[in-house]
Amino acid sequence: MAQKALKTLAARNTAILNRTHLISLGVNAFFFLIHFLLSSRNLTAWFVLTLPSLLIEFWFERIGRPTHDNGDLKRAGEDLEAKGLTEWMWDITYWSWGCIVLAALVGNKAWYAWAVVPLYSGWLAFTTFTGARKGLAGMGGGADEGASSGAAGQSKRQAKMEKRGGQKMQYR
Repeated sequence: MAQKALKTLAARNTAILNRTHLISLGVNAFFFLIHFLLSSRNLTAWFVLTLPSLLIEFWFERIGRPTHDNGDLKRAGEDLEAKGLTEWMWDITYWSWGCIVLAALVGNKAWYAWAVVPLYSGWLAFTTFTGARKGLAGMGGGADEGASSGAAGQSKRQAKMEKRGGQKMQYR
């Protein structure tokens, strides 16, 4: 059972990548089926707005697909369920698929739903920046900040201890 964790990761990555390719094929085939059979959709918008999800899909294929050498696992690939940037890339892919299906069902105006992605990214960057700024503001060591923190600055453990009546903290 050598490298059991790597073998598990390789199997999971292979399943995720295969499922991703099938879903992408199905979504885009559905769009083209509607486009050619029922009514015309904007293919330029489809290409421009599908390009990010296709690039992300190929990037996942490159970093996540396990490689084997004579039946032995050579490389398991990166974890495709990782937090952070990988998670954000999955969100972009899912949103792209949703917009493609929406554009196929509703029409060309549905492509404007893709504008949510840059708006959400901007909001996320803004809240991260303001949160970091508030966190750094407390590092100034001002005397008035320490006095105003009082009981609101205690941890949950300290609050429980005081509530039970044991080991009371004295604040100066």
